[in-house]
Amino acid sequence: MLDRLQYVKQRFDEISDLIIQPDVIADQKRYVQLNQEYKSLNALVQKREEYMNLDANIKEAQEIITDGSDAEMVEMAKMQLEEAKERLPELEEEIKFMLIPKDPEDAKNVMVEIRAGTGGDEASIFAGDLYRMYTKYCESRGWKCSVVDMSDGTSGGFKEVIFEVTGEDVYGALKYEAGVHRVQRVPQTETQGRVHTSAATVMVLPEAEEFDVQIDMNDVRVDFFCSSGPGGQSVNTTKSAVRLTHIPSGLVAQCQDQKSQHKNKDKALTVLRSRLYEQELAKKQEEDAKTRTSQVSSGDRSAKIRTYNYPQGRVTDHRIGVDVFDMDGVMSGKIHKFIDELQLVANTEKLKESEVY
Repeated sequence: MLDRLQYVKQRFDEISDLIIQPDVIADQKRYVQLNQEYKSLNALVQKREEYMNLDANIKEAQEIITDGSDAEMVEMAKMQLEEAKERLPELEEEIKFMLIPKDPEDAKNVMVEIRAGTGGDEASIFAGDLYRMYTKYCESRGWKCSVVDMSDGTSGGFKEVIFEVTGEDVYGALKYEAGVHRVQRVPQTETQGRVHTSAATVMVLPEAEEFDVQIDMNDVRVDFFCSSGPGGQSVNTTKSAVRLTHIPSGLVAQCQDQKSQHKNKDKALTVLRSRLYEQELAKKQEEDAKTRTSQVSSGDRSAKIRTYNYPQGRVTDHRIGVDVFDMDGVMSGKIHKFIDELQLVANTEKLKESEVY
């Protein structure tokens, strides 16, 4: 393990020199990549320091105990040795997980798309509940959410809502939320008290930088239209909403959240770029899936990943078989247990594949 940590230290020193070079700063793509690598290696370098200090403490304590000339020093050395030996296995385990090669996409911001599925009005209400759940979760992580586009449901909630999440390592956590979420409860519109099953689909797209996807604007048709929904007179009378159609792929992105046509066009372009990028990523994941079977694969949008059973107050994640009996907490954004568990399973799978041991 020390050999690998020594390599990490050398690479960290190398990157520390590189990111202050003018030619690297001028190359935006390389600069962003090196900065991300610098952040992840920095944490490892600190763990390496702790590991080396512990190793030195163990050797020093063993020497004092072997010498045995000072009884008081021997007692202190025994305590030091016991503490160090207790911490060492924990630290080694932490380092093993940190040495797993990181997915470069994990550090990216995301576009989250929630669409009401089967279940009519109740599905739209549930899509609204999921949107609130995610915004509360993002808030607890210190991430920022901003709506890009929405289509209101007839009885509340959303037929569709698209929002952007920005912060640190957003995709690394939220990518596990992609798939079909199912709800079982008595709808507000139900008079007989029967439990209905509805569903909503969640898509999580890593936000592509300009250098990730090059879009030729000659391939894009731009349409302007009046926004719908709240926002005062200017929203409903000015053609500030923007719809972009990428002709080669047929992909469409629109934004009507901002009052400015220019801002809406920029946001719609970000969505379009992310959708094109996600298509490429999906192909890559499909190739990877042929070589490895993952319990927590985040690729299949049609996979049923979680059920929210209101009568029993239970939320079940079907990928890892975890039940949480705290419906109010989960719907208030307390989904850390699922995400932490999914990340742990994914990392354990990667650990088995890699040569960390």
